[in-house]
Amino acid sequence: MTETRSLASIQKEVDEYIQQFKTGYFSPLGQLARLTEEVGELAREINHYYGEKPKKIDEANKTVDEELADVMIVLVMLANSLDIDLTGTFEKNMEKFNQRDKYRFERKDGKTHD
Repeated sequence: MTETRSLASIQKEVDEYIQQFKTGYFSPLGQLARLTEEVGELAREINHYYGEKPKKIDEANKTVDEELADVMIVLVMLANSLDIDLTGTFEKNMEKFNQRDKYRFERKDGKTHD
């Protein structure tokens, strides 16, 4: 069984990877451009697998999970370069979602309010 990883350990591993290069982290704007590129590649794969646009016969065989991982790694790089703790940020945002959207969608338990 694969060991469960924490966001903190992932951020640390990505930082250790980046620190081996003289260039270091790209600028936030450069990373945003790269993130946008990776999201585009993810969109293309989803369109191939679940949409109306099949792959060309000579097109490389990539997968949605590969592209999601690329998006995640670039997102972690951006967070690291801005000194953002993704664990803390995630926890705050989930608390917001759990309050704000608690009854926004039809619930399996049938509840409509507190």
